[in-house]
Amino acid sequence: MDVTEAASALAQNKKAALLIGAAGAALLGFGLGYKYMRKPEKAARVGVVSQLLIHPLKSGKAVPVSVAECLKLGLKSGNLEDRHWLVVDEEGNMVTARQESRLVLVSLTFEGGCGVLNGPDMEELKFPFHQPNNPIVNCRVFSMDVQGRDCGDNVSHWFTSFLGAEKTFRLVHFEPQMKPRRPAEMEPLFPKSEEVAYPDIAPVMLLSEASVKDLSSKLEKEVTVERFRPSIVISDCEPFDEDSWEEIQIGSVRLQRVMSCGRCVLTTVDPETGTITRKEPLDTLKSYRMCKPSEKHIYKAAPLFGQLLTVKKTGILQVGDEVYKITR
Repeated sequence: MDVTEAASALAQNKKAALLIGAAGAALLGFGLGYKYMRKPEKAARVGVVSQLLIHPLKSGKAVPVSVAECLKLGLKSGNLEDRHWLVVDEEGNMVTARQESRLVLVSLTFEGGCGVLNGPDMEELKFPFHQPNNPIVNCRVFSMDVQGRDCGDNVSHWFTSFLGAEKTFRLVHFEPQMKPRRPAEMEPLFPKSEEVAYPDIAPVMLLSEASVKDLSSKLEKEVTVERFRPSIVISDCEPFDEDSWEEIQIGSVRLQRVMSCGRCVLTTVDPETGTITRKEPLDTLKSYRMCKPSEKHIYKAAPLFGQLLTVKKTGILQVGDEVYKITR
């Protein structure tokens, strides 16, 4: 290499070094800028978890637990998985307490690898939790397609006898490998990636004791939290504080509010008797819990009571955990 070539190579190397240095400085500057532009999180204590309620059977009795896993599809404790069992008719359409109000009296629990069904004036029925040879059937929840494993003829006879209708009812179970539903197909406010099994729309519903107490103060007959079928119940807060919790932290679990829970005729089913009035407490809720006019396209004529959440970070929840509102 002669003197001229050597000088040219040195100049090119210097230019490359300057470009690399400039790029590195730009990246460093961007990183520092992002760090300082991003607002730090603030956590403010807003309440305490007073109850964790798992509803294994959609429209069935709640099972209170002291500890639960909070997963993307909702609460889980052992074989108890929130709204992973569904009563359907012969065409695969969901059956809830809206159509058969006595479903709220049915208890589905688990014991020694078996599901256990109980209901008023019915003999207890045990059935295998795993029935891999049973058919997988196509079902519909609010006209949205979903799958379920049929739980067998004995279970079908039990529900058909209990509900006493001139129809045949069957029970199906949602399994991990099955195709879930996407709430965004029904409500665009939900992230497109969000999935659920058999809940109406969200994996988690949160409600405060104070909100229920406030409603009861306006009624002739008090109502309990169970009537509104929440997953997480909060105490030590003011009525409807939960409306303003856009993001919350409970233990290691992070939850994101999507929307308020628009209430329907199901709230008029008494969880103790299984009777439906189609009146209270829905009428009273409509007198003071309607949405803003700008939100009518979302909630229509439904009063708002409780909050629908998605799970940003899974983890363990316990009764007694403090609840923190996250702001930035």
